[in-house]
Amino acid sequence: MNWHYIEPLDVLYLRGNKLFGDPGSYGESLVPPWPSAVAGAIRSSILARDGVDLPAFANSEAPHDTLGTPKEPGDFMVRDFSLARQGDGVLEAVYAPPADLVITKTDDDTLRVSRLQPEKPYQGIASSMPTASLPVLACSDRAKPETGLWLTQSAYEAYLRGETPDAGGLLRTVELWRMDERVGVGLDPARRRAEDGKLFSVQAVAFCEGVGFLAATEGDGLDTDTLLRFGGDGRAARCRPVDAYHPPEPDLAAVAESGRARIVLTTPGIFSEGWRLPGMAEDGRFELGDVKGRVVAAAVNRAEVISGWDIAKRQPKDARRAAPAGSVYWIEDLKANEASLRKLVKHGLWPENDYDKTRQVEGFNRFTFATY
Repeated sequence: MNWHYIEPLDVLYLRGNKLFGDPGSYGESLVPPWPSAVAGAIRSSILARDGVDLPAFANSEAPHDTLGTPKEPGDFMVRDFSLARQGDGVLEAVYAPPADLVITKTDDDTLRVSRLQPEKPYQGIASSMPTASLPVLACSDRAKPETGLWLTQSAYEAYLRGETPDAGGLLRTVELWRMDERVGVGLDPARRRAEDGKLFSVQAVAFCEGVGFLAATEGDGLDTDTLLRFGGDGRAARCRPVDAYHPPEPDLAAVAESGRARIVLTTPGIFSEGWRLPGMAEDGRFELGDVKGRVVAAAVNRAEVISGWDIAKRQPKDARRAAPAGSVYWIEDLKANEASLRKLVKHGLWPENDYDKTRQVEGFNRFTFATY
């Protein structure tokens, strides 16, 4: 894989799926953005590097060796994408807490991290959840969850090992970025002037020093320092290759031997059956590739809608409901070996056939295994 560290040189407009621009509208930014944002930025830079005829490529008339065409993507794909920070010569990824971690504040104002665990409901308790167990938080007192917190790479590594990270591995959003509210003016393209009464607000993201993104690509990448057009309005970001980075990885041999695992989404999952994984039946039976098991519980936050702008077609991409990054699925009766687990991680949570290759190369449906 090719690892890239992307450092913003300006504020970024990381737009989600909500339209804005009408008088009084408000454009929110999405941090981190969808992986399609970094896929588009790197692919555009590769096309410029190789001197490709961009209009011909957009019309699928000039295929690229690794990118293929917009209609038939090639071998290039985004394998990993996350926030990152760099300090004292050390580069580390930063992660949103997965859905099975609950962070609360104690009476002495310290943070406490707890984990949900699958439990079979007591007899007589009914729910709409079709799985055999429900994710439950066992606690002796009430507390409201704290938000705006992120996991350091060392805390995330402990989480993948099945441990509960401690509060020392948490970062607050203000340590990573701040929102910069800005006012925009609607323009009249015919008269080339501002339109009366068309003021709207947008969120610009101002990253702290040393904070950016980590992206891993397969099939092609950028091997020299490069400037990227990133996010809305094509704001500048510096992209440099990273040679000595080692991402958090679970012990797949131990996972296979234990016969159970957690699947943790690292990017949004576009699944045809809503929150259910591809290859998952209504009774929880799961089979995808050479991996088999039974989903006994799932912690999935509210679905989000994935869309975007198709530059080649000059129109919005189809809107798709997606399970958010950080969703967790507990699997028991796991039947797989280390090689088959690694193969599924490489392919992503996509069916073997008949799936959206364009969304796959953009980095959606990526996940990691974790100890259960």
